[in-house]
Amino acid sequence: MKRMPLAIAAALAATLALTSCSGGTAPAPSDDSGVDSPDALNIGNFLDVTSWDPSLADIGFDGPYLSAVYDALIALDKDGNPIPSLATEWTVADDDLSIDLDIRTDAVFSDGTPVDADAVVKSLEYLKAGARSGEAYLNVSSFEKIDDDTISIRLTQRDDTILYLMGLGRSYVMSPASIDADSLGKEPIGSGPYVLDRATSVAGAEYHFTKVDDHWDAKTYPFAELSIFPITDATARHNAMLSGQINVQYGDVANLEQADQQGWNVAQRVSGWAGLVITDHTGAKSEPLGKLEVRQALNYAFDGAAVLAAVGSGAGVATNQVFPDGGAINDPALNETYAYNIDKAKELLADAGYPDGFEISMPMSPIFEMWKPSAEQALNELGITVTWDNMQMPDYQLNAPNYPMFISFLAMDGNDVATVSRQLTSVQWFNPEPDYAKNEVIAPLVEKVQSARGDEQTAAIQELNQALVDQAWWSVWYQANNIYYTAAGIQLQPVVGMMFPTLRYITQG
Repeated sequence: MKRMPLAIAAALAATLALTSCSGGTAPAPSDDSGVDSPDALNIGNFLDVTSWDPSLADIGFDGPYLSAVYDALIALDKDGNPIPSLATEWTVADDDLSIDLDIRTDAVFSDGTPVDADAVVKSLEYLKAGARSGEAYLNVSSFEKIDDDTISIRLTQRDDTILYLMGLGRSYVMSPASIDADSLGKEPIGSGPYVLDRATSVAGAEYHFTKVDDHWDAKTYPFAELSIFPITDATARHNAMLSGQINVQYGDVANLEQADQQGWNVAQRVSGWAGLVITDHTGAKSEPLGKLEVRQALNYAFDGAAVLAAVGSGAGVATNQVFPDGGAINDPALNETYAYNIDKAKELLADAGYPDGFEISMPMSPIFEMWKPSAEQALNELGITVTWDNMQMPDYQLNAPNYPMFISFLAMDGNDVATVSRQLTSVQWFNPEPDYAKNEVIAPLVEKVQSARGDEQTAAIQELNQALVDQAWWSVWYQANNIYYTAAGIQLQPVVGMMFPTLRYITQG
């Protein structure tokens, strides 16, 4: 299977929750590169919009849809750092228990009402109560209006991830009237750079938008026309770009050579990690996994580079870390810690008291079948006998965490503190009972991260990452790339944490 990154991303996104385009493509004035940039942006996304309601939307791939019609309070730069949007600046209190945000005064909702402090407070309260968006506001006690252009976020405890999560897609501001009418899912009313054209759009097939001429941040959104086409099949999406129907697509690694022949721009960046998620580090579910030597043996038994080549077509980086490759925390030198060595793996199992291996049950779902041969080969060589319990993906996500370990592909974050939280300490579908606090090595390092600031916090996370590798907390095989193709004159900046970046990262040039 050569399309794993797309297949897995789309399948996981789906569980968390082709017609010709209208409009012309007249070239815009040439930019500094000497290439004419199109005035029309026609995006081929790999899934339909989950919901136009920001409280129900998916961060991963709904970005292009929602960022067209809504403005966010906070955005992110390419490295995951919060930057101003509707909120022009913010101040974190000395006690870390409140964040005051200054709100710009020149934004207007598409229904004609102003974006003011009252609207912002109402939107944030709505997002806090949201089934998905609420993850950003778990430590919020209240939102308070200070004056007409200032609001305060009151916290129950220090929260180093809230601004990042808000920027990732959890701070879209909505028309208060739409919130009251409970109509956001069908008719999104925001203050964004475009307005959804319901008359020409066809749900599930094509969405067309009208540009807001006097949008306060018009320079960030240069395209005069915008259309988004959800095309789930990678071949159909590629053909749509070859025919000129779309000029931006979530790409398939198999088409890299043809993309080069077509003169398309190619952008890649790591998005998630593939490997064994170990939910039991204490031996409560599977006694062997409670032993460090066994977990280390599992790491030595897998050749991540070989798995990446066989399953991911080489589109990614072989690494044993969950912090994104290329970031401040991921240390390439650590990738040699468990260089493939089946003899060393067997020696560690024997030292742990399992010279002949052991038995274990693991779940299996069709979308993970592509990894099953690699897993079986490695585990069989160690004498580990696996009983596979087959189930469909919705049941897999529900039941897999009940097993001591399972195969998965987990999205990563561009924010290091968020990575610690989501991968290690907070309750997630894949980690319903975090047991880090029971590990005498990991627990004090997590506490150090949570209490440190600035460069000291970065250093603490680096120390924690080293310990996570030493403790073999996971068996990470590799990090997979997201790949995007754009036509000449269009540039896309991938962002870790976004399966499909929001519109601010798609520019002329």
